[in-house]
Amino acid sequence: MSTYKLVCPHCSGRMRIRTSEGAHIFLRIAYLQCVNEACGWSVRAEFTMTHEMSPSGMPNPSVQLPVAPVALRRQAMQSAASDDQPDLLDQLDMEAVNA
Repeated sequence: MSTYKLVCPHCSGRMRIRTSEGAHIFLRIAYLQCVNEACGWSVRAEFTMTHEMSPSGMPNPSVQLPVAPVALRRQAMQSAASDDQPDLLDQLDMEAVNA
């Protein structure tokens, strides 16, 4: 399971999703709150699926999104490579070594 890295623009604290609802197959409405008690900012956000980065192994004919341009796919790969989150396989290897 992945986690979103949502940051409060006011205090740079972590934001949490309090609740969310599906508005459309490609749109999710979320209500966020800053976990910093001194800040407590809350906001409504929209998460939209805009482009297909890679095809599904179980395609649904009703899902029709444009294929992402090469530049966008390249940018996503670079972002994933620079992410400080450890790879799952690396993490399993470390657990095996420490066991």
